[in-house]
Amino acid sequence: MKKLIFVRHGKAEDPSEMVTDFERSLTPKGINTSEQMAKKLKEREKGNMVFVTSPAFRAYETAVVFARVLKYDPDNIILKSNLYSRATLNSFSEIFENISNDTDSVILFGHNPSFTEIPDRLSKNGCDFLPKTGIVCLSFKTDVWKGIVREKGIIDYFLKPDKTI
Repeated sequence: MKKLIFVRHGKAEDPSEMVTDFERSLTPKGINTSEQMAKKLKEREKGNMVFVTSPAFRAYETAVVFARVLKYDPDNIILKSNLYSRATLNSFSEIFENISNDTDSVILFGHNPSFTEIPDRLSKNGCDFLPKTGIVCLSFKTDVWKGIVREKGIIDYFLKPDKTI
């Protein structure tokens, strides 16, 4: 069994002339919500995992917050530029080329619209809109990462931040 866990980045600074889209940071609320959602994920996931993130700063920051909560070494977070631009199923398959089949789960940190569209295409029954810091976990009945194919994933859980966070 292989799992893909999609985490959309937390709330970031508004775009400005002083900071590029790529460099935007999480807001204090974005950091807090990321910590709370990481704790929710920690309750569900205990297995062998790998973190892969968009190199955009807000996605990387979100990955680092999750790494701290999940006790994952931030130095082992993999940066993949194809998660920043509009990702496709093909760009996702490239991510798995260097991931050992001994790894149970891959946690991906990135952006919409890709982080709503890709889980929707991979799951049997489709997937709802993924809000900021939302988490969707898909499982696949396969022992190899090449076994991740369209419409074969089962949604194990879909977590959205509470309005109060």
